[in-house]
Amino acid sequence: MTPIFRTLSLGIALALGATAANAQQPPIKIGELNSYGKWAAFTVPYRNGWQLALDEINAKGGVLGRKIEIVSREDGATTGDATRVAEELVTRESVSFLFGSFLSNVGVAMADFANQKKIVYIAAEPLTDAITMAQGNRYTFRIRPNNYMQVGMLVEQAKASGAKRWAIVAPNYEYGQSAAEVFKRLIKERVPGAEIVAEQYPALGKIEAGATVSALEQAKPDGIFNVLFGPDLTQFVREGNTRGLFEKKSVLSLLTGEPEWLLPLKDEVPEGWTVTGYPWDEIADPKHKAFVDAYRAKYNETPRLGSLLGYMVVHMIRDTIERAGSVETDALIKSLENAKFDTVAGPVTMRGIDHQASLGAWTGKLVLKGTAGGMKDWKYNDGTAFMPSEAEVKAVRKQ
Repeated sequence: MTPIFRTLSLGIALALGATAANAQQPPIKIGELNSYGKWAAFTVPYRNGWQLALDEINAKGGVLGRKIEIVSREDGATTGDATRVAEELVTRESVSFLFGSFLSNVGVAMADFANQKKIVYIAAEPLTDAITMAQGNRYTFRIRPNNYMQVGMLVEQAKASGAKRWAIVAPNYEYGQSAAEVFKRLIKERVPGAEIVAEQYPALGKIEAGATVSALEQAKPDGIFNVLFGPDLTQFVREGNTRGLFEKKSVLSLLTGEPEWLLPLKDEVPEGWTVTGYPWDEIADPKHKAFVDAYRAKYNETPRLGSLLGYMVVHMIRDTIERAGSVETDALIKSLENAKFDTVAGPVTMRGIDHQASLGAWTGKLVLKGTAGGMKDWKYNDGTAFMPSEAEVKAVRKQ
């Protein structure tokens, strides 16, 4: 054999050996938990989104020469079930880190679990400020804009309304209580003369819509801040429409423009509400359009906000592992802190001081389009402008 052929043969052998070695590398196992049974309207599209991202990443070879495997579990929508499942993922499945959760109280419990076990947890969906503020810790990171950020966006929109007498309706658990407290603070800071004249906190999933609407009517507010979602929102809107509660009032509503909660309202959409949401069908950015096309091709349905979130989170996880060069906890933390991500929603930075991502949100007004709701006069608000100051973070974070 000539020297040239020997060199070629050796090169081919090394290449084949490297390919075989990569193929034999065990997958990177990541734990995911969520309320797929209780809150399927958001979490099932979210799972579709992360599965789409996972398929794309693995089709291109994964990360660090290894495929990614997501071990997903139901968290029962309770703190007890969530921590039990998280423990199983860590001890039995040997996952490298955790992500997910929907309800804010579950997210807080997971943040505490991460801190105790010294394992990275990425909160995908929970919104309560506590996760990155009072209960924030070295191991916990959050992707979605928190209550402080999204309520701040709505309050900015409310300044021109002239409303001074405000009523609040929110589900009586961590997310609703957190959002209400932020609203009370910001509306008084930013709208001179504003006051809270009524507060209603129905149990999550158990609203008595007639009694709630009646209590708000009696207070005669100029504006209403709504935090309800899911079936509670549908019942509240129906009863409020019937009684004329929303007529000639400014209504600010968290999340109501998200397809998950907007579509069930059908032709009962309360037009004119100022909301945070997701006008997926009107976003012209090429990267976002490519995501929408891929999602519709795979699932034969339109994306929800959960779909976008799940897709983004897994791509951000891929980027984090690649930068870290491993799935060792300290390396992951270092890779996440102050990291910049190029996402389908635009540039996102994971702020180092509180581990809160700068992902923004869309705000606009509800409008009826045929027999379904949508958003008009919408804009994307970069989350950076609405994050709590570093001084505020330092004042409340324990660690």
